[in-house]
Order: sequence, then structure tokens, then C-alpha cells
Amino acid sequence: MKTILLFVSLTFIVSCKNNSETKMDENEMNVASKELTMKGAWKQISFYNYADNLVVDTIIASESNKQIKMYSDTKVMWSRFRDSDTLDWFGYGDYKIGDSTLTEVIDYGSKAMNEAIKKERKFTFKLILEEDKFSQIQVDDEGNLIYAENYVRIE
Repeated sequence: MKTILLFVSLTFIVSCKNNSETKMDENEMNVASKELTMKGAWKQISFYNYADNLVVDTIIASESNKQIKMYSDTKVMWSRFRDSDTLDWFGYGDYKIGDSTLTEVIDYGSKAMNEAIKKERKFTFKLILEEDKFSQIQVDDEGNLIYAENYVRIE
């Protein structure tokens, strides 16, 4: 009788251990397979200026100089607020993510933005995307980094 009870107890312990390992493996797989997405609302937290492809200056965003970007599956809209600026700044358009690139094509925006998009509507950036933060980096024709806008997810 003691042998049977010991055997049942060991079987139970081993089956519990195997089950917990399986659940951990499934959770790890879900985290690993989670697709990064731009969808959501983002707040700009800083700017970087580059020289020789190295960050040489960091400017922290403040409440007197803030920018919010919102992405749906295919659309982007952004607005900028600066206490010192009498102009309104916002834009709306389409976006696509490619191989480490973000391309925004602005359809229309504020009066000041509409003047800017008369010259250029398509903006392509190097993209560094993580789960809750991203950087869009302006690159010159030779591939040198110029400046970056850095964002964190707020929703």
C-alpha cells in the first residue's frame, strides 16, 4: 500500500512540474512572437543632434515644447505645441514601415505645415522601434545621421 501511495505521489509531483514548465514556455513564446507596432499614441520626450553619426546634443522635451503623434493601422496624425510659437503645427497623412524605415506622406496640416508640404510631402526616416518607444532619425543623402525625434508610448 505504501508503495502505491509513493508511486501516485511521485507521479503527481512530476506531472505538476512538467505542466508549469509548459506554461512558462508558452508565455515565453508569446512574448517573443509579439509584433512591434506603431499603432497608438506617442509623446516626444527628446531630440538628438548628431555629428559624425554620434549623438552630440540631447534636448529634453518640456511642457512648453511638446509633440504628440498618433498612429492607426495606416494613418498618422501629429500636433506640436510651443509656448513661444504663435503658429499652429499639425499634420495628417499615411505612413508605412519598411526595413528599419518609417515613411510618412502628409496630406494636409496646419497653415504653416501646408506651406512646408508644398515643397515636400514625403518624409523618410531611419526607424528604431521597440515595444514602448521609438526614434525617427533624419538621414542625409550619404546616410549620415542628422537628428532624431524620440518618443514613448502613452497609449
